[in-house]
Order: sequence, then structure tokens, then C-alpha cells
Amino acid sequence: MGYALAKAFLRQKAQVLLISGPTTLEIPDHVDFIPVETAQDMHDAVARALSRVDIAIFCAAVADYTPEVVAAHKIKKSSDTITLTLKKTVDILGSARSIHGFKGYLVGFAAETEHLEGHAREKLSGKQCDMIIANDVSQQGIGFDSTENEVLIVEAEENTQLPRDSKEHLAHHIAEIILQRAAQKHSQA
Repeated sequence: MGYALAKAFLRQKAQVLLISGPTTLEIPDHVDFIPVETAQDMHDAVARALSRVDIAIFCAAVADYTPEVVAAHKIKKSSDTITLTLKKTVDILGSARSIHGFKGYLVGFAAETEHLEGHAREKLSGKQCDMIIANDVSQQGIGFDSTENEVLIVEAEENTQLPRDSKEHLAHHIAEIILQRAAQKHSQA
């Protein structure tokens, strides 16, 4: 979805900075691209970039937890079970306003498996976003590893349902909505 959005914003004549972890997707032409490997790398790249952008869209599905210790070598089979200790990863979206002071239009994504609107509303408020784009990743054929998606756009005053469609078509509609809402917010500031 992030790559589809990058292309959609390029078609709207926007300058696009794409920060991405490893993927087999082709990097769109004419974007500024920053490759990252880890959640911490992504956080650091975002922190450096936020002061340069008017709209920030966070749609990477960054893991919420990471191993506390990373083994330098293969862990050999020695017993029937193993316990891994996980620690929370840095909250990239949550730090945009609270730590990095981002004042622009902030959009987050929410990949959910239940209570789509409720969880999206919690994220909208808790992370101080202007918009959350939520999708139910438990549905077959949409979201991860698919060319299609179906999303619920959640804002403070309203919801907008975009029915199942190609990610490219959805990205076009989402980009138009974000640009319109960001312009409204900017004119009210």
C-alpha cells in the first residue's frame, strides 16, 4: 500500500520521500528513497525526515516486538522448547507528534483482525493522528501479499469506507482525500 501511495502522490505532482524496509517491490521513479533494515532504523530515518515534510503517512507494518537478544550464530537444537524474550519496538507513529513535534498532517495505518473502527479510533486519538486508514487483514485476498485492499478511513468527525479494489485505485482515492484534508487543515491554521 505504501508503494501504491507513493505512486499516487507522484501523479498528484507531490514530492515523495519513501522510507522502506526490505521488499521485492520496485522503487517508484522520482521518489527520494531511504532504505532501512530494522524498526530502529526506520524510526531514526523518520525522525530525521519529519521536519522536511508537510504530510506524513505511516503505513509500514512494523513489528510491535523484537527479540531482546539477537544470537550471533545459529541457535542449535538442544531441548524440546525454547523461550524467547521480546521487547517493545520503538513506536514510530506514536513518537511523530509527542517526541518529534510533527505539526503537519499525520496519517497512520491500522492492520486489524477485529473491532476495526474501535481500534482505529483508539489509534487516531492515542497517536494524535489526523486520519487512520484501517483494514481487516483477517479477510482473504486483501491487505498483505495481495494486490487488493479494502479500507475504512477514520477521522475525528467521520468515517469513509472504500470498498475492495486494487491497491493502485484505492491509493489514488486515498491520496486525493489526504491532500484535500491537509489543505483544509493548513487553511485553518
